[in-house]
Amino acid sequence: MPADLGHLILILAFVSATYATFSSLYGGYKKNSAMVISGQRAVIAVFVFVTIAILGVEYNILQNDFRFNYVANYSSIALPLFYKLTTIWAGQAGSLLFWGWILSIYSLLVLYFYNKAYNHEMPYVMGILMSVSVFFTAMVVFAANPFELLAHPPADGRGLNPLLQHPAMAIHPPVLYLGYVGFAVPFAFGLGALLSNRLDNRWVKTVRRWTVVPWLFLGIGIILGGKWAYEELGWGGYWAWDPVENAAFMPWLTGTAFLHSIMIQEKKDILKVWNMVLIILTFTLSIFGTFLTRSGVISSVHSFTASAIGPLLFTYVLVVLAVSLAIMFWNFDQLKTTTRIESIVSRESSFLINNVIFVGLCFAVFWGTVFPVISEAVRGIKISVGPPWFNSVNTPIFLALLLLTGVGPLIAWRKSSTQYLKRIFLKPVLFGVITAIAFVAFGVTKVYAVISFSLCVFVLTTIIAEFHRGARARMKSNAESYFPAMLHLLQRNKRRYGGYIVHFAIVLMFIGITGSAFDKDVKMNLKQGETRQIGRFEIIYTGFESSRDAHKEVLDASVVLKVDGKEIKTLHPQRHYYFANEQPTTEVSVYYTFMEDFYIVLNSVDNDTKSASFEVFIKPLVLWVWIGGLLMTIGTLIALLPNKKEAELRRPRKSEPKEELVASE
Repeated sequence: MPADLGHLILILAFVSATYATFSSLYGGYKKNSAMVISGQRAVIAVFVFVTIAILGVEYNILQNDFRFNYVANYSSIALPLFYKLTTIWAGQAGSLLFWGWILSIYSLLVLYFYNKAYNHEMPYVMGILMSVSVFFTAMVVFAANPFELLAHPPADGRGLNPLLQHPAMAIHPPVLYLGYVGFAVPFAFGLGALLSNRLDNRWVKTVRRWTVVPWLFLGIGIILGGKWAYEELGWGGYWAWDPVENAAFMPWLTGTAFLHSIMIQEKKDILKVWNMVLIILTFTLSIFGTFLTRSGVISSVHSFTASAIGPLLFTYVLVVLAVSLAIMFWNFDQLKTTTRIESIVSRESSFLINNVIFVGLCFAVFWGTVFPVISEAVRGIKISVGPPWFNSVNTPIFLALLLLTGVGPLIAWRKSSTQYLKRIFLKPVLFGVITAIAFVAFGVTKVYAVISFSLCVFVLTTIIAEFHRGARARMKSNAESYFPAMLHLLQRNKRRYGGYIVHFAIVLMFIGITGSAFDKDVKMNLKQGETRQIGRFEIIYTGFESSRDAHKEVLDASVVLKVDGKEIKTLHPQRHYYFANEQPTTEVSVYYTFMEDFYIVLNSVDNDTKSASFEVFIKPLVLWVWIGGLLMTIGTLIALLPNKKEAELRRPRKSEPKEELVASE
């Protein structure tokens, strides 16, 4: 796409977003239906223009048009087609444009589903969504134009960062964006309910699914990022408390708290102020995560270099937070409620404690992330905050959350009797205590690991027992056998039991994470044909081969892996050298098992001595992290499916009058 045309399309998107914001908010305030409809059409125009701009950038990339600064910096002739398509989110300008495009899709979906409902709230909802779009379209028009031309175009581009040339990393950014951007929808509904004086629980019921979807995408994105780090960076881990990892984790934490908290508002009509604060905080942290990734103020393997857009993004974060809180406090009387939590031993109380812990964990992560920047700004000294600090501070908090995962959903609403608590929790507590005793008896001395495994057994037992109780009850009432009863139980209440599956998945991930307390790390030099024993594994280095293509040079070592004298697999750890970037990368080789991973990294080879230098990690239980992530996705999708009873309740009755927006002509 020609540069002038591309820039014009971006300007039209910006103008359309600005008009949609004004028209929607003014139309909602004046109850002018003509203005509201005009604003809705402008929302469609924003989507059309941003989509054309996205296609234009992709066309320039696929055409290897290195006249464009963006194409020259992030693509090259030899770059494989799959990675060329993903270049759109590899750099500043493209990723901001992509952010705005996803927002336009979400806005269009909200408009499609609710343009004939929520007539009083919808103008404000669309106006707020479009105000966010104004900022991001302005960024690509005035600060980071993907159609910027170079005065002296190169014959070939620099190519995509080799670290990003991995399938998980190709999928990871757009999935994260679907999470980040998606939180704009419940945020807009929350402020829309405030501005329209419609703060009944209808908006809470509406935003539950609109919150679950971005929460799921953000969770999947975090897991994919961990998988990429595990297989691509060659350090033997999947989570390092990197600032950009933390940037995605923080809104996921507050989003999780919000999902639990709106259940209480929906059931008991309480915590209205708390829920509004949570959704404002979640969206603000989403923008803050974009700021951390794009500004370059914090050093990270994930982030971009320093740029002029950093101060703009940070200013926008402050504006969003200030304006949102001002709207909330201006309408504070609407959020007051006379209902109170009746007992400390109740589901409401346990969920509130759960919320406080989630927010406390988020604050701990936030403080550890920004402290180096604050220290440098105040004292001129940049103090590093690494994994040891995060682990020491957050591990007790995580264990408290794990405990509440098993306790919270099973405590009764309002008040739980001692007899009820004994009946529900006696067996799980016994299983947890027996697990702790067994680990200590087998010589496990790591206290946090013993506590974590014991709590995992406790929570798994509570979840399994809850499924079992429900199935047994259905067997008696419907004369069904056990497994059909279990299936029908899941079908009847997908939200409840899908949530239990998500909790089950989280426990599996805790098991995998706890296994890291028993990691082994061995460095070695092996000559061709030499053997080395590492735990139950035996390895034989059989040599290496080198190859090259137009894109990179590959050094491939062959290592035969044996267990108990039996050959299991030939591993191929590699080192790549990318010509366009003049950058080497490590490609690890992993043998996955349910009990532990054998993880090997090739550091170097010596042609003269026919030897190679390796680093080997034995990683217990890591596979359960990925299994837990998959099961979390399945459980969330089940929870999103409507129950038959819910569908019947949502179906409008013929006798019910349709709510209309009063036109002011």
